[in-house]
Amino acid sequence: MKTQQKYKAVWAIAGGLLIACACPAANGPVAKSDPGQAILTAMQDELTRSMTALSQGDPTAYFISYTVADRQYSSVSGSNGALLTSSDDRGRWLEVQTRTGTYQLDDTHKLADRQPSWTSPGTSTVLDDDIPVLRREIWRETDRQYRAASEALIKVKTSQQVEVQTAEGAAPDFSKEAPHTSVGPRVEIQVDRKPWEERVRKYSAAFSKSPAVLNSIATFSALGMNQYQVNSEGTKLAFGQVHYRLELYVQSKAPDGMDINRFANFDWLNPKDAPDDKTVFARIQIMIKETEGLDNAPLIDPYAGPALLTGRAAAVFFHEVFGHRSEGFRQKDINEGQTFTSKVGEQILPDFLSIKDDPTEAALGSQMLLGNYAFDDEGVPAQNVQLIDHGVLKTFLMGRSPLVSIPQSNGHGRRQLGYVPVARQGNLIVSSSKTMTNDQLRQKLIDLVKEQGKPFGLLIDDIAGGFTFTGRGNPQAFQVLPLVVYKVFPDGRPDQLVRGVDIVGTPLVSLTKIVATGDTPDIFNGYCGAESGSVPVSAVAPAILISEMEVQKKETSTDRPPILPPPGHDTETKGEAQ
Repeated sequence: MKTQQKYKAVWAIAGGLLIACACPAANGPVAKSDPGQAILTAMQDELTRSMTALSQGDPTAYFISYTVADRQYSSVSGSNGALLTSSDDRGRWLEVQTRTGTYQLDDTHKLADRQPSWTSPGTSTVLDDDIPVLRREIWRETDRQYRAASEALIKVKTSQQVEVQTAEGAAPDFSKEAPHTSVGPRVEIQVDRKPWEERVRKYSAAFSKSPAVLNSIATFSALGMNQYQVNSEGTKLAFGQVHYRLELYVQSKAPDGMDINRFANFDWLNPKDAPDDKTVFARIQIMIKETEGLDNAPLIDPYAGPALLTGRAAAVFFHEVFGHRSEGFRQKDINEGQTFTSKVGEQILPDFLSIKDDPTEAALGSQMLLGNYAFDDEGVPAQNVQLIDHGVLKTFLMGRSPLVSIPQSNGHGRRQLGYVPVARQGNLIVSSSKTMTNDQLRQKLIDLVKEQGKPFGLLIDDIAGGFTFTGRGNPQAFQVLPLVVYKVFPDGRPDQLVRGVDIVGTPLVSLTKIVATGDTPDIFNGYCGAESGSVPVSAVAPAILISEMEVQKKETSTDRPPILPPPGHDTETKGEAQ
């Protein structure tokens, strides 16, 4: 499970656009009412035909679902002042899910000697809204999936006679859900890449003014995605989403060979909310200053002691340490560590902390939340789920793989196209009833350093992402990857920028070490990679003070920096004596 600021999903990356305002940008999404009707008609007609026949087959197909994802995709990328790529794309992806057996026991049932397949068979399909042709494509894929499901069900039934069944193994394989109908307008993006070709050149060139910069990339992206879904329970959905993103990346190398990377991204839904040049260049200057500082910053040795995580860092901390372990399918799998499976109703966090996952929230203040969606990828409406209430674990995030104690989905079945949906985070939001101002929180950090007799505490100000191990065969540990870390001294000396550390720990201990929080929530928008692929997520949290946190040395490289400075940064070019 990894979170990071950069796109990881092939289907989720998108590109440049033009906004009609003082800055070059994009026209907005254009709503159209009808093109998707042909897709829905083709899917519904073929669904009726298939269920009529296959529900009487041997074995019985008890559930069929059809999904068509129709996406527009544009990308403009520049590096070091020059254009790298500029392209448009359009495609449709068809997924057919055919389940044989019953809701209680079907072909997807996990077998002890068979690793689960997380990829979902699917195929590219035609772009024309031609109902007979679309039906033919769906028919071929349905036949293929039914044959595969029939063979799998035979193996499942055989295994039932020889394998020991766990308590959660007695839970149904699939939940029966109420049907939902929601047909919204189709969205389209109108993209003019030329203005953004100039902007990515300017943005990436601005980094090259620093001799510390080895490489810089600016990528502007736009995505228009329309999704259509029907299933044999009666659900019929059609909805569209747009997403614009600007990503900035700069790379340097410290004298000892350690790679220094800095990231920044801007995300928005409405073209008028695109960042202007002034905002982007201001962020670039901050990134350059931090990069140059990190190049010269001293390495820090492994440490355990008080640490203060600012809001973005705290948000990723909760995503990795708690969020993945709250995903329902992990409570069902015997190969998972199941850290919190038996702890519903128990206190696992300090009583001043509460956590919910609410994909229905589109924004926090003026900033969008990337984990927002109306329906999950299994046709269930998104729901606000209270996971932790004043420190007490209440429930888990659920897709349509039920637990004995939680028989229904709560709208968190998610996936990247081409993967099988499982329960995943959307917008993980942490709230606190024990807050302090930033100054008070910093003073509390210094007080803890003095009480513990430590030479310094740590202030973790920015973070790239992280990952966690949840499988039973691995240590139940997490690792969070800080980018900007300061030593905070108890004697009043200025903070010292340091580098070369990763946050490590185990969840049951680390979560109980939180002693206070800030009063202002901050947002991490990114993409999380796990079993069902890479999905957009947000994590929201205030700054947190941890009484004891462990950091270890970061993986590094032994390659030296380039022998010569970048072109244009030779000393004689500047008229300086050598």
